[in-house]
Amino acid sequence: MPRVFLIVLDSLGVGALPDAAEFGDAGAHTLNNIISATGGLEVPRLTALGLGSIEGVTGLPAEAGAAFGRCAERSPGKDTSTGHWEMMGCVLSESFPVYPAGFPQDLMESFVERCGLPGVLCNAAASGTEIIERLGAEHVASGKPIVYTSADSVFQVAAHEEHFGLERLLEICSVARELLTPLGVGRVIARPFVGENGSFKRTYNRRDYSLLPPKETTLDRLKAADIPVIGVGKIDDIFAGRGLTASHHTQGNRDGMEQTLALADEVDEGLVFVNLIDFDMLYGHRRDAAGYRVALEEFDAQLMELAQRLRPGDLLLLTADHGNDPTHSPGTDHTREYVPVLAAGPGLATAVDLGTRDTFADIGATVEEFLGLEAAGPGESFYPDLVPEDPTA
Repeated sequence: MPRVFLIVLDSLGVGALPDAAEFGDAGAHTLNNIISATGGLEVPRLTALGLGSIEGVTGLPAEAGAAFGRCAERSPGKDTSTGHWEMMGCVLSESFPVYPAGFPQDLMESFVERCGLPGVLCNAAASGTEIIERLGAEHVASGKPIVYTSADSVFQVAAHEEHFGLERLLEICSVARELLTPLGVGRVIARPFVGENGSFKRTYNRRDYSLLPPKETTLDRLKAADIPVIGVGKIDDIFAGRGLTASHHTQGNRDGMEQTLALADEVDEGLVFVNLIDFDMLYGHRRDAAGYRVALEEFDAQLMELAQRLRPGDLLLLTADHGNDPTHSPGTDHTREYVPVLAAGPGLATAVDLGTRDTFADIGATVEEFLGLEAAGPGESFYPDLVPEDPTA
């Protein structure tokens, strides 16, 4: 039975989109600028698959042991939900609302009253690590959670796991999701942290509370056809649980890949859809190019292990959901970029240039066709490009 392993290297963009300047992202190129800033990148498996052959990528050898290309984002945005939804065939015509000056006062008053809080801290755009360092001690002393946003459509709530309580944090984020749904805010994110003043640290108990995708997705169609759809990482959160038959939350990239390797031994059919969050959360947003490079090299080693577990009839797809160039300034936000596409599997065609695709949705269409469904729009499947030519024909 066919299997697809779709792995999202969260934020690994491969060059500014033509409209990047409208988002303040002219010149962004997450991959190239990591290579330039750190003096190189040792990723032999990714290189062998063709990462260095993608248009606009420099600093890696141009090999081509798989199908390679890049996708443009058709939806107007550069956030996690927009990228993943478009990847699965839900292209947005309008961007999510954002609140760079903070959320409306009446909304915050309702949030405080509904949750029985003594108030909130911040209610402004901020860096997550900076705001915890600055207001963490006051939060612990006052019991007021820290509410902040970013360039994305997110309502983020940071609270101490021990002093405030993880379960209480998740409860108030559920209330926030209810209040923010009429406004169309993309995600509410619970941001738990631990530690003492001067050494606060965020944990992997983060949870995202997303809007439901407004259109049917590849995941919905696969599930309706009784094809297993297994999410690894925050996939379940991004799609608000819809379209999945099983979900495995993770403790970062290494754990995500270990769970993927285990699933490669256990699962006999369907889609394993993986998000590796550390690239974005720990290195892109924190402008840590050196850490990003190390994480890519660690992933490459685990990718070698996954390649050994692939069976005839399997498809491995590697891509991203947006960029987050750690050298780009100002700010610590995502960058609007092309995303890479690498497609490989035992018996599939090699050295195939997929070119520049018009939409991330081509990935979802390819997954559908590979798993035996008729590819639904708006994406165009590149499955035919993956089938090797018959030398006897």
